[in-house]
Amino acid sequence: MIMRTELNRVAEGAGDCARRDFLKTMAVGAVLGAGALARGAEPRVPVVDAHVHCFAGGGDARFPYHPQGPYRPEKASPPELLLQRMDGAGVDFAVIVHPEPYQDDHRFLERCFAVGGKRLKGTCLFFAGRPGSIPAMQALVKRNPGRVVAARIHAYQADRLPPFGKPELRELWRAAAELGLGVQLHFEPRFGIGFEPLIKEFAQTTVVIDHLGRPFQGTREDHAAIVRWARFPNTVMKISSLPTPEEQPLEKVTAVIRELAGAFGAGRMIYGGGFDENATAESYRAYRERTRGVLVGMSAADQAKVLGGTAARVFGFGAA
Repeated sequence: MIMRTELNRVAEGAGDCARRDFLKTMAVGAVLGAGALARGAEPRVPVVDAHVHCFAGGGDARFPYHPQGPYRPEKASPPELLLQRMDGAGVDFAVIVHPEPYQDDHRFLERCFAVGGKRLKGTCLFFAGRPGSIPAMQALVKRNPGRVVAARIHAYQADRLPPFGKPELRELWRAAAELGLGVQLHFEPRFGIGFEPLIKEFAQTTVVIDHLGRPFQGTREDHAAIVRWARFPNTVMKISSLPTPEEQPLEKVTAVIRELAGAFGAGRMIYGGGFDENATAESYRAYRERTRGVLVGMSAADQAKVLGGTAARVFGFGAA
């Protein structure tokens, strides 16, 4: 599986030339096809939005929100709209991050797969220790071969924490690993350290860190502990949920990005965001360009990795 083998091969010993060659091969297969290489054309690195939420909307009885969901979007942001906006904004592929309003009901995610074809993959959400979670995850992955790329785990509300330090969380992590999935972590920094033993234990399982590790929602010491996860080759940092200038000064945001880039490198950084029910092609593209703007000091080649090349490799877009 791409998630467990190629990322670690690149991270654990391949040199810069090997990384470039691998990404070039992936880009050719995903975007231009083998014919472009035969003609000597320079392959384009695909653009991959690695963080998309889609909703059927509050009025669609076919896909009801779960009673325990923490919020309930009323407006629809379906995969049909996403694909239109992707076409208009020049996004080749996207990862549907299964959102909390549906909890462990993945029917709408599977509809997204049916509509999106090879352009959409997704993450799943199951709960450690809940009866039936692991068999349900196994069945979801079996029904959708190659489409589910990670299991997402949340730890950002004190009353909704996973069972840190208990066998149930380890069992869920192990089940994801055995299925060839990555683990995608969404947390407040103060809770993040609870994941570290499992990141180390399952060293061949890719771990995606959402939203920069939420650096502005904790102490500097909390965030520094997350930055140190860069020492684990299986970790990937996601640039998503960027604060607006009204929320955080641009200088603070770029300083965080610079620190993370220095720690993880472009080969272990991905981006996501900009799509919702109100997105236009222009606003969707503008969000990506805003992300490009905070990649201070990166070469154009490294920016292309962050904006798609790395995610195409990690999530297997374009792979046979």
